[in-house]
Amino acid sequence: MSPTAARRRVHRSVTTGLPLALAAALVATGTAAAAPSEEARVVRTATLGEIPLGAFSNALLPGSVDDDHGVRLGGIGSDIYPAGRKGEYWTVTDRGPNGQIKVDGKKRRTFPVPGFDPAIVRIRVSGSTVEVIDAIPVTTSSGKAVTGLPDQRGRDEAPYTYDARTPLSHNPNGLDTEGIVRAGDGSFWLVDEYGPSLVHVSARGRVLARYVPEGLALTGTDYPVVEALPSVLLHRKTNRGFEGLALLPGGDLVMAVQSPLSLPDADAGDASRTTRLLRFSPRQKTVTAEYAYRFDPVGVVDPGEDDTSELKISSVVAVGRDRLLVEERTDRSARLQLVRLGRGADILGGSWDDDATSPSLEQLDDPAAAGVPVLSKRLVVDLGTVAGVPGKIEGIARVDDDTLALVNDNDFGMTDGEGAFDARGRLVDSGVKTTVVYVRLPKKL
Repeated sequence: MSPTAARRRVHRSVTTGLPLALAAALVATGTAAAAPSEEARVVRTATLGEIPLGAFSNALLPGSVDDDHGVRLGGIGSDIYPAGRKGEYWTVTDRGPNGQIKVDGKKRRTFPVPGFDPAIVRIRVSGSTVEVIDAIPVTTSSGKAVTGLPDQRGRDEAPYTYDARTPLSHNPNGLDTEGIVRAGDGSFWLVDEYGPSLVHVSARGRVLARYVPEGLALTGTDYPVVEALPSVLLHRKTNRGFEGLALLPGGDLVMAVQSPLSLPDADAGDASRTTRLLRFSPRQKTVTAEYAYRFDPVGVVDPGEDDTSELKISSVVAVGRDRLLVEERTDRSARLQLVRLGRGADILGGSWDDDATSPSLEQLDDPAAAGVPVLSKRLVVDLGTVAGVPGKIEGIARVDDDTLALVNDNDFGMTDGEGAFDARGRLVDSGVKTTVVYVRLPKKL
């Protein structure tokens, strides 16, 4: 079945009610009570129902999943982007169900559904439900699944089966997709955590090019790979590559490195509060600017949390020609900051891109005092204080001047540890649902 035909099948299945595997009843949640008008408040809540992951995947790429272990469609909250019609959005899954299990005292990364292929999913928020109205598999140049499996042995985690007992093969085509925007020509841009990389995808889901750091030496892919990003990005933390992606009005893209680089080592990265944003020109096919972004202390972002390594950027949203909303978060809480990308803040190609510089950007206790032009920021809203906002918000879209649509990543209902699956190998679901909430801000952006 062609990707186009598969998409038609998913659309028919979800909107007409056939087959039942793809049209399970959608579960609703209530709308939060209104708060005083001068405070941000949730004004709408909608939830995705239970759609078997195997049926969803096989409708897009027949035979790709032989056993979904009882996992249902989720993970579409990696990002959200307006689709042009009221209440409709493009979303993207991450690499698929995955978890961690300790074996002999060491954590192993599990992929219970290794045949799962990351997908671009179009949703409609209708009342208190989230409907899947279209889906596009992300595929290689020859139309095969890219999969979500790690790329390179030694650089990426080793993949295992659901019980962490049997090794799986790496796949250089694999993508851990996170951010999404749609270009004016109908193509998509995605970011990936493995490379980290920026991925250009056709309107039908085929990878047109994958832009990676210089020196990555990723070979064996069934699509073009271009080493066009600064080599310093090779120091990204494992599973903490690019996560946020924004499309500026002029056409440039901004990518956010989820966490500080491990530069010069993992301990420095875990202790740092300085990460990086990069500006990319699709026309020039190159990075044109780089910015230092400073997190607030972890206890400010998430009161009660004292582990700085829990700080992450998961979403960046364009709200003007050079203005962005940046989401600082932990898994429990998030704050949205407004920043302006001024020319004077560009650090691209300077000493901070040289991994021999000591101390590194990540090691500076006060980068601004050391002469680094750190981006200034202004708090827009502390989502941790807004009743009705779920945890682990990873996608944010601008609905209008004072309303945002937020979506959480429910990790496909997965949890870590041996108890993630029962004795029959079926998922013990966490009960966390994919939820879209609309938040009304007290002031226009």
